[in-house]
Amino acid sequence: MRIALEAAQAAADAGETPVGAVVFDIVTGEVIAQAANRPIASHDPTAHAEILALRAAAQKLGNYRLTGLGLAVTLEPCAMCAGAVSHARIGRLVFGATDPKGGAVVSGPKFFDQPTCHWRPEVVAGVLAEEASVLLKSFFRARRGTRI
Repeated sequence: MRIALEAAQAAADAGETPVGAVVFDIVTGEVIAQAANRPIASHDPTAHAEILALRAAAQKLGNYRLTGLGLAVTLEPCAMCAGAVSHARIGRLVFGATDPKGGAVVSGPKFFDQPTCHWRPEVVAGVLAEEASVLLKSFFRARRGTRI
């Protein structure tokens, strides 16, 4: 999660919403891929950190099925990203801050609890949540010039 937080900080430094993601081997902890949010810079609404990290891992491994791998992300994934996690067959999803407004794992639609979800990862929520939350709140406070 520390690597994901560094990626999130890089996203913030680039003017993107500070979310970072890391694909890792569940057994060895080896980092396979990492990414930061880039929808603004890439002009791509799907360029969330999770999607970019999953794409990079799939390219590196030559397989879109990422079984045996985990995904650590600083913010609870949205429905799009939760769907991608399911399609990739990620074994463990670890996230930091919850997202009551846009999250889809423990908030909102609870994607993995839906009967139409074909693959459900182990979910570990709240890892370094305070650090992730502070980074997000600081970013938006500076952008909006308001108190959050």
